[in-house]
Amino acid sequence: MKFPGGMNIQQMMKQAQAMQEKMAKEMEEMRVEASAGGGVVTVQMKGTHEVESLKIDPEAVKEGDVEMLQDMIVAAVNEANRKIDEAMKSKLGNMLPPGLL
Repeated sequence: MKFPGGMNIQQMMKQAQAMQEKMAKEMEEMRVEASAGGGVVTVQMKGTHEVESLKIDPEAVKEGDVEMLQDMIVAAVNEANRKIDEAMKSKLGNMLPPGLL
């Protein structure tokens, strides 16, 4: 099916699918790292938002302030998610025509 101007919908769909597959592969391969509390908690996350590792400075456990440690873990995970979202928007922005994102 061709639209006015010669655009072929099937070709457009194939291109869109190829872009989607490329983006999924890039997100699977992407890794971000975020920390909280000056490095007391560090999270490494895949571009698919899957947490790969969580590191906690042993000194944080010795202090016994569980609530503060929990807050730092949440902050580090949220920061990693934010970094992934920014990277995805940037990648999409480079792939799409201006004004579509």
